[in-house]
Amino acid sequence: MNFKVTLASLTTFLNKVSKLLIPLVLVSLLLGIIFGTDTPFVGDVYKNVSDILNMLGEDALLALVSLVIILAYLKND
Repeated sequence: MNFKVTLASLTTFLNKVSKLLIPLVLVSLLLGIIFGTDTPFVGDVYKNVSDILNMLGEDALLALVSLVIILAYLKND
């Protein structure tokens, strides 16, 4: 029983953290697109996401569509 309580509280905590971090990442990506990669903090997030998409190569569009689907799913929760 104690394990279920701990797991439930951990799940609640992770949900709250993800609901906080997802909008921050989205705003920093948009600001990185608008102001460029020279902006402090914002440019690092933009550059890291860009590097991840470049690592995927030709499948970058598929990864981007997957991210949109995941974010839409998280929005509905």
